[in-house]
This record gives sequence, structure tokens and C-alpha cells, in this order.
Amino acid sequence: MTRLLLRTAVATALALGTLGPALPATASSSSGGVQTVRVPDGDPRKRSLAPRTTQPFSLLGVTWDDPDAVLDGTARVRTRSRESGAWSAWRPLDTDVRPPETGPDGTRAGVRGSTQPLWTGPSDGVQVRVSGTRLPEGLRVELIDPGSGPAPVVHTVERGAAEPAPGPLAAERPAVTARSTWGADESLVKDPPTYTGATKAMFVHHTAGTNDYACSESASIVRGVFLYHVRSNGWNDIGYHFLVDKCGTLFEGRAGGIDKPVLGAHAYGFNTATSSVSVLGDHSAAAVNPAVRESVAKVAAWKLGLHQLDPTGTVELTAGADNGKYKLGEKVTMHRIPGHRDGYPTECPGQHLYDDLPEIRTLAGNAGKPAEPAEPTAPEPAEPWDEDPLAG
Repeated sequence: MTRLLLRTAVATALALGTLGPALPATASSSSGGVQTVRVPDGDPRKRSLAPRTTQPFSLLGVTWDDPDAVLDGTARVRTRSRESGAWSAWRPLDTDVRPPETGPDGTRAGVRGSTQPLWTGPSDGVQVRVSGTRLPEGLRVELIDPGSGPAPVVHTVERGAAEPAPGPLAAERPAVTARSTWGADESLVKDPPTYTGATKAMFVHHTAGTNDYACSESASIVRGVFLYHVRSNGWNDIGYHFLVDKCGTLFEGRAGGIDKPVLGAHAYGFNTATSSVSVLGDHSAAAVNPAVRESVAKVAAWKLGLHQLDPTGTVELTAGADNGKYKLGEKVTMHRIPGHRDGYPTECPGQHLYDDLPEIRTLAGNAGKPAEPAEPTAPEPAEPWDEDPLAG
């Protein structure tokens, strides 16, 4: 009877897709790792990965062989919670990622095309459905375990980073959580950073993942994005220069010096001479809170203030690639603090965050202005009944 019950339970689980071949982990849970599983070939317009059990992961994405190929369609995933065992609803992945148009990130061996990653929280099962006009070859699912990381995140300021030169547009350097604090594995960064001309603009992004995370998980999310960009996309380092969570905590992104003009991998066609800050979460439907707006404004004001640039102004940039919105060599006038969609055909940074950019520019413009002293107030004249009748 016991054997019959066991066989019945296993058969039921397989029918429901709650059991399947476990994927091998590539690193221990303390250091983090990446599991990959190939999506079976077949119909060039529709592919799927059946539900399966995996090693633990908390972030995932879909990648393919040709980094220049575009997934003209949709990729949807659902995952199984390690805590409850319940399967999530189907969730779409953002498909607008492109490798940099210049620099080693775009020419390295093993660079892959990809979707944006999605933070799932602790999970141990996955199912995927991809459809489009003609799907790229070599589709595979990337399952990221960010590991346990170092000590809890605290606000730290990177030592040695420059303060802006004195001037009317200088802004105070904000507190930034350093790479060593959020747990970047520097052994994975094989090449030194590439530097470009002076920073002229600060692009604003969102990671297009979930807003359902605790701020205590933010360092794990940043580590997950780092691992995805390096080990799944094949880039040299995380693509963004800065990241900010929904509590307003700023994180150092790409290595090379937060005050230096490091070439990023964030805005295809406009990576040269620009910086970037990406908000953890999806702001297509969710509103942006004041802590996020203030942190984005502060880091943009400081970064642009290093070059005495007005964060409320505009700049002419030259497109470095045909990117679907602009042609190679086209001159484009943008705000000093543009949204990703201003330079590339994407919904990023989400409608709510994009609509908040005028306020963010105003906040950034005020960040470099000294606080106005309060007007002195004259003492109130004494009323007759306040006077001491015995005085004099």
C-alpha cells in the first residue's frame, strides 16, 4: 500500500509539472552561481520549457546565441516558490536588452543576446514559453543564485572619489553602497574598465523586474544582476553605473571609479560619454516614491556637477549605432537627465518614472544650490498682561 501511494504521488507530481530533472549548480550558495538549461528547438515561432525542478535560484532571464539578434515577440515565465511550493502567475520578461555598440562588452567572445533579468525571490522550479515572428537560435534559461553575500548593507561612501570643483553647479556627493559592501565577485571581471570622454548626460532606467521585494534583499538583487550581466550576457561587468532600490539606497555599479567617465552597457547607441542609474523594480504601472526620486536626483546632480553641467539643461549627443530609433551618426538633443526611451525604442524606465523626470531634474538642479538661510523673525511685542506689575 505504501509503495502504491508513493507511486501515485510521484505520478501526480510529474503530471502537474512539480517534479523534473534538477539542474546542476555551478557554485555554492555562499558564492552564488548560474544554472543554464536549453529551451528545446522546434517551431521557429514558438518554444517552451516544461515545468521542472531546479537548484535554488532567485533571479532569471532568457538568453540566445547571437547578441545582435532581437527577440521579436514575448518571453513569459512562471516559477515555484521554495517557501510555499506554489507556482507564480505567468510573468513577461522585458526583451529590449542590447549589448554595447563599442568597447569590449560588445566584442568579447561568448557575448549573448538576452532579455532583462527578473527577480523571483527564492525559487526551485521554472517553466518558460517564448513566441515570436522568428525566434533566435540557442535559447536558454539562466537561473541565478546570488549567494548569501557579505555583511548586511549599510550606507558607505567610496573613499577617493572626487568631489566636484567649486562652482555654481557643484553638488554634494551622495552616500553610495560600495561594490565590496554589496558583494561583487571581482574575480569575474577579467578586463580593466574602458573610459570615454567627460560625462555629458545621466540616463535613467528601471530594471523592469518586480517591485515585490524587501529592501533587505536589494544587495542580493544587485549581485544577481551583476552575475546575469557577466556570466549570462557575457559582459565584462554589470552594465549600469549606479542602482537604487525603492528605499532610496544607492549602489555602486560598474567598476572603475564612480567619479570617472566609465563606458557602460546601458543605452545602446549612447553609451559613450554618458552615465546611468537604474531603479530596482518596474515602474510601468507602479508609482515612484519620493526616496527614489531624491536619490536619482542627488546622484545625477553630483555626477554632472563634476563637470559643472546643469542637470536641468540639454545636450547634443551623437548616435553610435543604428538602434531602431536613431541612425548611426545622427545628432540628437536630449535632456541632461534623459530616460532610456529617449535614446532607444523601449518602454524603460516605465511610464511613471518617465513622467517623474521633470521633477527629478528640478530636484537635481536644486541639489547644488546652498540652502537659503531662514529670515530672522522679530520678537513678539509684550502684551500688557505679560508685564510684571511689580517691575519698576
